[in-house]
Amino acid sequence: MPVPWKTIVVMPAYNAANTLKRVYDDIPKEQVAEIIVVDDCSPDRTVEIAKQLPVTLIQHERNTGYGGNQKTCYRTALEHGADFVVMIHGDYQYDARMLPTAIEVLRHGICDVILGNRIRTRREALAGGMPKSKYFANRGLTILENMLSGQNLGEWHSGFRAYSRKVLETVPWQRNSDNFVFDSQFLVQCVHLGFKLGDVPVPVRYFDEASSISLWNSSVYALKTLQTFGSWHLHRAGIRHSALFRQP
Repeated sequence: MPVPWKTIVVMPAYNAANTLKRVYDDIPKEQVAEIIVVDDCSPDRTVEIAKQLPVTLIQHERNTGYGGNQKTCYRTALEHGADFVVMIHGDYQYDARMLPTAIEVLRHGICDVILGNRIRTRREALAGGMPKSKYFANRGLTILENMLSGQNLGEWHSGFRAYSRKVLETVPWQRNSDNFVFDSQFLVQCVHLGFKLGDVPVPVRYFDEASSISLWNSSVYALKTLQTFGSWHLHRAGIRHSALFRQP
């Protein structure tokens, strides 16, 4: 029986040929009105695989970056009338079967934003293949972000995120970076605007085919994330205003 609300899944994809169909297969189709795949000029067979699936495929003419890809995802989902939008990476690191749980939390107004938390315990995270360096970097940065924001999220760096339409219509995400720090900027904007953030546990999946950000990009991402928090605190104090935190 179709649900009376419209959930759209968006998948920013880059070099996801080996994992895209596995993610698609896990999505509970009876809960979803549409699946949108946005390919960011992948040099592999991502587009070819996507064309074999009953999804809405959007192909970028040039590589726009991770944040630029998400901007296309959210813009399209809103244009297509989504009540709820779930962003899930195409690399199969996140379990799409948790989608209905995330939507139920949003639908009942308990939270406005839900993240998939891969780090329920250290043992599970490492047993799932998460490298120790990534585990400790993730934990350290998440603890710091929680302290700076007053939140208590299990993980700030998830590729599984569910939003209500109101969040996407209110947060000025169009002003955010086209690179990896887009995610951090988005969450800090949500905190600034008073939206309620929460998370649901998702299994850890690290394997050879899963995409992974390089050490250099990880370092840049961490620095840019801390810079975002600095800009936010200066904005709140009235010392230096930032366009990231001005409502449209």
